[in-house]
Amino acid sequence: MRFRTFTTAIGLALSLGLAGCTTTSGDTKEVADTTKVEIFSDSYGGVTDAGFALPSIPVEKLDKKYHRQIVEYKTAEKAGTIIVNTRERFLYYVLPRGKAVRYGIGVGKQGFAWEGEAYIAWKQAWPTWHPPKEMAERKPEIAKYVEKGMEPGLTNPLGARALYLFNAEGQDTLFRLHGTPEWKSIGTAASSGCIRLMNQDVIDLYNRVKPGRMAKVIVQQ
Repeated sequence: MRFRTFTTAIGLALSLGLAGCTTTSGDTKEVADTTKVEIFSDSYGGVTDAGFALPSIPVEKLDKKYHRQIVEYKTAEKAGTIIVNTRERFLYYVLPRGKAVRYGIGVGKQGFAWEGEAYIAWKQAWPTWHPPKEMAERKPEIAKYVEKGMEPGLTNPLGARALYLFNAEGQDTLFRLHGTPEWKSIGTAASSGCIRLMNQDVIDLYNRVKPGRMAKVIVQQ
C-alpha cells in the first residue's frame, strides 16, 4: 500500500482547515487476512471511571464485526503497532504471534480523511477538548472552547481517553485516537478527521499503549 508523504498529508489537512484532530504518512506490508479468535461483546456495560459514570453501550445495535475482538492478523509490523484501516473501519493493535486486537472505529468524513504514519507521544485520561480555530470558524458555537477548552465529561467529544499523534519531527499533528459518546457513529465516516472508538474500547486501547517513538501508528485509506 502506498502512502503520501507526511508533508503532503499534513499540507492537505491544513488546506482543508484541519478538523480538531490530524495525521501523517508511511508504508506497511500489512496483509488483509483476519480470522476471529475471541470476541468481547460483553465488555460494554456501564462502568464508573475516575468518578464519571460511563453508560452501557447497546452494542447489539451495532454490526457485530465492530465489537472488540482478537483476530488472526498477518503483518510485518512489530507488536504494539497500531494499524488503522479507515476503509474497513477497523483499528488493529498488533499482538505477538500473528494476532491483533481489532476495534470498530468511526473515521473522518469526506474532505477530512488522512493517511500516513505517526507515533503516540502522550495519552490523557478524561482529556480537555480544545478545538482548532479552523473548526470554530465552521462552527461558531464551539469558539468559546478554543482557548479555555471543554472540561472532561460524558459529552466531551474526546470521550474517556485520548492518544495524541506526533510526526517524525516531534510535532503535534493535531490528530487523535479518542473515545466518543456517540457510539452510533462507529462504522461511519462522521468525524472531523480523528479516529474515534467507543469509550469502553478506547479505555482498553489506552491501557495497552506505552507512549513514545516506538508507539507507531499507521493509517491506511
